[in-house]
Amino acid sequence: MRVRVLYFGVLKERSGAAEEPLELSDGATVGELVRVLRERSSNSAMASGLESVWQSLAVAVNREYATADAVLSDGDEVALLPPVSGGSCADGESLAPLAVADRSTMARAMLAAEIVR
Repeated sequence: MRVRVLYFGVLKERSGAAEEPLELSDGATVGELVRVLRERSSNSAMASGLESVWQSLAVAVNREYATADAVLSDGDEVALLPPVSGGSCADGESLAPLAVADRSTMARAMLAAEIVR
């Protein structure tokens, strides 16, 4: 089967692509897809400093968060969402705490921001 993998954040920067098609065995899971990509990236320039990203990666299948045991289907869109950080304040300023209603809301916001770019 073939799925469409979408890269975000540092994974997009390191892979040099926003997306790619990926062939997997029928019945493959999200965990197997991540393992394949992780192993492939470990043999390339993309690997440097990405171990913590792979360990804390969120994955959305067809715009819904998915667990490692979720079974993929032909034509699925799989978004790899690395942890987000960054930003700084002027001297003496601080950021108000960020409240996120749930991971699904955060995923939609990240996907929308990427589409706008």
